[in-house]
Amino acid sequence: MAGYCVRATLRAHISQSALSRSIQAAEREFGFALFDRNGSSVTPTTAGRFIIERAHKLLFDSHCLMRDADLYRERRIGELAFGTGPYSGAVFLRTLLTTLRQHFPQVQARAVMGGTEPLLAELKAEELDFFLGDMRTIRSDADVVVTPLVQMEAAFFVRPGHPLLGEAVITPAMLLTHGIASVRTPHDVKVALGKAMVLQNDTPVPQVIELDDLGALKDIAMQTDTVIGCAVAATHDDVAARRLVRLNVPAMPPIHAMIGIVVLRGRTLSPMAQWACDHLQQRARHMLPGSGA
Repeated sequence: MAGYCVRATLRAHISQSALSRSIQAAEREFGFALFDRNGSSVTPTTAGRFIIERAHKLLFDSHCLMRDADLYRERRIGELAFGTGPYSGAVFLRTLLTTLRQHFPQVQARAVMGGTEPLLAELKAEELDFFLGDMRTIRSDADVVVTPLVQMEAAFFVRPGHPLLGEAVITPAMLLTHGIASVRTPHDVKVALGKAMVLQNDTPVPQVIELDDLGALKDIAMQTDTVIGCAVAATHDDVAARRLVRLNVPAMPPIHAMIGIVVLRGRTLSPMAQWACDHLQQRARHMLPGSGA
């Protein structure tokens, strides 16, 4: 008994008497003996071996939990689920996921692209950590907090060789002749565009296609005479490659998309989700005039 206790106390960093009291207290708690004590010999009982085996597993799981908690805090493991509208996705999605894979390859990410309503539903179901959307499409909602991210300039684009490009001056009303397509647009923006196109009685501008898929809208514009309304930052590559041409419409009022980060009120972001939001805010700052981006 003495030799066993000495070894045990050295490993547990407690005195022999404290160890004995702990064993006795455990036996009273469990209601059965954990060790057979025969003079200088001590061996676990059948019940004791069962408890020791379970205790080893609990200690192992505890150590794994602490290790995983450290890795999670350091953003070396975990999950990230977020959503984005078509404009914000075209601007932010590629750089966010690329940076994520470069720096946190063990993190699993799920990105959802869509309109405000379905993204809001997933957020409230706690299936998303956050989403990016046009702040003007988010009605007053006590369940969410919206943090402004960036104001994105929008304009109208057509394919090279489009008939409008041969006009000396393009008026807003001319765009209607060829049909306007865009993602879902706030009603007040449609009304403002309608006024610029001399539509009467606050009539919102009609859209021949309303689709929350920017890639499909671009394809339509490249293959037809349809005019698409789109965030300028989402078309840089297409304009540079001469797949799309930005229309110069002097009488058109300025158009902007007001992008914000939407989170559930009162919900603490995970370290990975917080990193993603910080990354998006840093990226948005680089998009500001004079940033050199």
